[in-house]
This record gives sequence, structure tokens and C-alpha cells, in this order.
Amino acid sequence: MIKALRTPDTRFDSLSDYPFQPNYVDDLKGYEGLRGHYADEGDPNSEEVFLLLHGEPSWSYLYRKMIPIFANAGARVIAPDWLGFGKSDKPVDDEVYTFHFHRNYMLSLIKHLDLKNITLVVQDWGGVLGLTLPMEMKDRFKRLLIMNTGLMMGPVNSPAFDAWKADIVSDPDVPIPFIMQKNEPVISDIEAAAYEAPYPDQSYKAGVRRFPLMIATSMDAPGVDVSQRAAKFWSTEWTGESFMAIGMRDKMLGPDVMNVMRTVINGCPDPLEIPEGGHFVQESGGELIAQKALEHFGLAQV
Repeated sequence: MIKALRTPDTRFDSLSDYPFQPNYVDDLKGYEGLRGHYADEGDPNSEEVFLLLHGEPSWSYLYRKMIPIFANAGARVIAPDWLGFGKSDKPVDDEVYTFHFHRNYMLSLIKHLDLKNITLVVQDWGGVLGLTLPMEMKDRFKRLLIMNTGLMMGPVNSPAFDAWKADIVSDPDVPIPFIMQKNEPVISDIEAAAYEAPYPDQSYKAGVRRFPLMIATSMDAPGVDVSQRAAKFWSTEWTGESFMAIGMRDKMLGPDVMNVMRTVINGCPDPLEIPEGGHFVQESGGELIAQKALEHFGLAQV
């Protein structure tokens, strides 16, 4: 059994802009006893499923502006919290969190919920991990909506990432509100506090601390091989529809990285640029991105 903490529900009582009912799973093979949370909105019987994967140090709250738009179009919308984040349980040992710990959890959750006809929606680590999933279950994925993310195909050498990493690892009580507002200035103080809500104290933040340390520093780092295979999949095997949106003010995973990803993803169209958008582009452009993606996919009325 993995020792973990569970955030008290009262920490989320004041989140008036996150009205979604919680759903939990605690019996996934290999993760027994760890309770994972996911929002499950819209039509539960819809043939269209949107799977929204958040990154670091956010949680499914990041998608609160997009969930209703997808749901109102008739889709079923699933927005999980990675273990260590949001309303999911939080293992206390930093070393528990590895690339494959997270990746295998999401593969198991997709199978557990038997999700099909998936439109994969990813940003940040939601993409670093999420973009490696479809090649393992090709018949379940139908479309891709990608925002400010990439694949970890080798060592990362980026001053912007170094600054990001320093903000997180320099203080064990990671200053989440500061990080969120620094990288997306439109976030209000109330919204920034909502991103801190899952963490009563620093003992809950092992997963948050760990993500930057999982970025590859060598070619044999965990996740590099599977990411390289994923890149080949997106280039040579992917035949689904894709939509890309870019927060143009993001210096870490903004236009430069996303333009590379556009060449990787077979058939990826010209991106929707959000000029005022930073790293957490769902905050500054979430509604527009969701609406434009639905139009592109022909799903305005599912």
C-alpha cells in the first residue's frame, strides 16, 4: 500500500466556479487504495467523449471554462485529476511519482471507464503524458485538441524551463498561486487560491514538486523511449482530426515548441493563436478554444 493523504472536502467548498460533482475510483489494478477523482459531465450516454488532461501545478479546475461548452454540445466530458493533484489522493513520498506511475494510471482509468470515441484534450504534462496514450489503444481515440505542450523525446535544454523548475523546486511548499499568476496574469487572486485549495500544507505537494524533476536530462531517462514511439505514431499512424491552440506569451511551451509539434502531428491544421494567452491558455482563451474546436470538428450540435 502506498501512503497517501486525502484533501478534506471542505477545502473545495468555496469554489463557486467549479460546480461539478465529484466522481471517484479506488480499485484500479496497481493503484489499490488510492482514490482518483474525475469530473464526469454532460450526457453519460453520448457517443462523443472529451478527455481533458491537466498539467502542473494545476488540476481539473483549469478546465472549468471548457467543460460546460463541450457538455452543452452533447458530449460526455471527463476531466481527471492526476494522483497527487486536485481532489485525487496524494502519495506523500516524492519518489512514488514517475512518468510510468502517471501514464499507467491514466491508461487504467480509460479502460476502467471504457471510454471510446475520445477527443483527447491536453496541455502541459497533460500532453507530455497524454500524447503517449493513443498509440496503446488506437481504437479508443478519435480526435486531438492540443495546447501548449510537447513530447519528451530527449533531454530538455531551455532557459524558460530552468526558470519554471526553479520556481517549483526551490521551495518545498511550492508557491502555487504565484506560479499560476506569473505564467497566466489574467488569473485573479480568488482563482489562484483555488489552485492552492487541494494542498492544506506542503506534505500534500509531493506530486507537484516531482513533475519538473521527471523531465529528461539524458536519452535513457524514463519516458524518452515511449515519447519517441509516440512521435512516430503521431507522424505516421494518426489519421484522426486535430486542432491546435497556442498561448502566444508562453516562453516555455509556446509558439516555438508548438510549431514543432505541428510538424509531428499528421494533418495538424494552422493553429488558433491566443495573443494574450500564456502557459495556462485555458484561463485566457478556454471558451474561444472550445468553441472553435467544436466548429472545426463539426460538433457544434452533437
